[in-house]
Parts: sequence; structure tokens; C-alpha cells
Amino acid sequence: MYTKQFEIRWSDVDANRHLANSAYTNFMSHTRMAFLMEHGFTMKELAIHNIGPVVFYEHMHYFKEAFMGQPITVSLEVSGLSEDGKFFKFDHNFYNHKGENIAFCEMMGAWIDLRARKMTDLPDVLLDLANAFPKSENYKVLTKEDTRANGRAPKNLVL
Repeated sequence: MYTKQFEIRWSDVDANRHLANSAYTNFMSHTRMAFLMEHGFTMKELAIHNIGPVVFYEHMHYFKEAFMGQPITVSLEVSGLSEDGKFFKFDHNFYNHKGENIAFCEMMGAWIDLRARKMTDLPDVLLDLANAFPKSENYKVLTKEDTRANGRAPKNLVL
């Protein structure tokens, strides 16, 4: 399991004086990018292939509060990849300074071609790196159907 430690700063708390939901998102994003960079998905490598990650969803579950000045640890486990590398799923857990699990998040995303602005498969060199990621116990090979909410595509809004 990959982990990253943070200290909760003044800018990370909300009006209730506990860790804001936006800070959870920022800490997860930082953890994901650090994980990817340490596994060969550097900014230079992504620029060479003109790709970037996008988030489809982040489902958060909060268990306990966290407060300013306290250290927290954010974990990352790879819980899914598609065969072509286009889709990925990560699980994050948050732990307080006592080691208590204070939140959990399941996130799913994809890679996009930054010129075409469309989802794209990973190039072979990055797919090889992704296939070597350490995987969680509940790891799954993802399909396009896994990217749909409850198995359905979103409905278009008509005004």
C-alpha cells in the first residue's frame, strides 16, 4: 500500500473547524500524482505522450473528524485497471495520528489525449508500467461498463 503524510493546515479546514471535504480531494489528488510519478508517470513522460488523467467520480465516506495541526496519512491502492490502460480505479483511506481510519474514498478515472480531448489507451511503455502497479486485494480488470453509474450512462438534461 502506498501512503503519503500531510499536516492539516489552516487553509484545509472549513467553518466547522474540521478538515474540509475539498481538502480531502486535494490530499487524494496529491497522493495519486506522487504515486504515479514514483511509478514512471512523470510530467515529462505524460507530456511526451500528450496525455493526462481525468476523474470520473470520487465517492467519499467520512467516519471521524480531523482537525488543524494534526498529521494525517492518505493511502492509495490500485483496485482496477482496464486491459488497454484507459480506465483506472484507486481506493484511498485516511488515517489520523492515532492510526484510526477516518475516511474512505473510491475513485475512478481515465486517460485523455490532450489534443483530441478524448479518452485514450495508454501507450505501451506506460501500459507496461501500469500493469506492474501493486494491486489491492479487491483488484478488478475494468471495462467500459464499470465507468457507468449503476450500469447506466448519464441522462441528458433537457430545459
